[in-house]
Amino acid sequence: MFLKAAVLTLALVAITGTRAEVTSDQVANVVWDYFTQLSNNAKEAVEQFQKTDVTQQLSTLFQDKLGDASTYADGVHNKLVPFVVQLSGHLAQETERVKEEIKKELEDLRDRMMPHANKVTQTFGENMQKLQEHLKPYAVDLQDQINTQTQEMKLQLTPYIQRMQTTIKENMDNLHTSMMPLATNLKDKFNRNMEELKGHLTPRANELKATIDQNLEDLRRSLAPLTVGVQEKLNHQMEGLAFQMKKNAEELQTKVSAKIDQLQKNLAPLMEDVQSKVKGNTEGLQKSLEDLNRQLEQQVEEFRRTVEPMGEMFNKALVQQLEQFRQQLGPNSGEVESHLSFLEKSLREKVNSFMSTLEKKGSPDQPQALPLPEQA
Repeated sequence: MFLKAAVLTLALVAITGTRAEVTSDQVANVVWDYFTQLSNNAKEAVEQFQKTDVTQQLSTLFQDKLGDASTYADGVHNKLVPFVVQLSGHLAQETERVKEEIKKELEDLRDRMMPHANKVTQTFGENMQKLQEHLKPYAVDLQDQINTQTQEMKLQLTPYIQRMQTTIKENMDNLHTSMMPLATNLKDKFNRNMEELKGHLTPRANELKATIDQNLEDLRRSLAPLTVGVQEKLNHQMEGLAFQMKKNAEELQTKVSAKIDQLQKNLAPLMEDVQSKVKGNTEGLQKSLEDLNRQLEQQVEEFRRTVEPMGEMFNKALVQQLEQFRQQLGPNSGEVESHLSFLEKSLREKVNSFMSTLEKKGSPDQPQALPLPEQA
């Protein structure tokens, strides 16, 4: 526990020391990552930290997660570090309690639903089918948009590159004057295409979450007659399931956005190189255009290949989570780790609440108290 507190303290010092702007999700991600790492394999984690430079590890971790943000509020360090250390201790203490609470809830639900096993199986089967039907349009739309937008990008940029290559041959004596407007327009077209790509391909996370809510509400209503006397426990379990499924929707949006950013990052330097070579010799400009033309085809195809399956993978993941939930309510559920969803949900709520208080007026030197956990 002391190691965990030291690790988190150093981590928060690293980021607050750079006066970076931190969001509640970023703080929660770091705390949760450390908590699961140290709690799942504490011995190995301790040995690893003892063998390496902890400060360097944490600097790298926060650089990866938080990047180069610009500003950070005064006094946050004095509040955030004690809060996170306290929160990590709270998580460690709560793990067994929450695990036993969830285990007891599932046992009570199984006992109540066991006489209706066939009906429960049928209800889940019908709900899974409806979920697949509701989600399929999102996957199809994502694939269609990928094909449409990437094809449109190539149709707009490739002929323009070819036009520039032809212009080089026709305007050898006045290259700079002839090519600079074309190079500028090419860069502008590229930037507009990237913005359109982001607008069309970024999944509608809120719509996906609404679909999840509606599907789970239908399931809850269908199971209600089979869970008389334990409906509150069913509702609680379904809150955990909803959290998991909505987290997948957010992760899908993050992954697609990251792929778009990576595509732009890979191609933007080539656009800049073409523009810079306009002032140079013909041979250098021709080579830059050839590189751009080749990389445009390769990078766009790689983007399409990696992003296109994401919608279908998301759909399968949600159906699998629903199936796992059904199995937890069955007679042969085995050991389950669903309590982790409730711990993470609680953590994110506490971090979000805490970070919200930092925007309010108050003494920056007073550490924020951690809300006491609710008892089962």
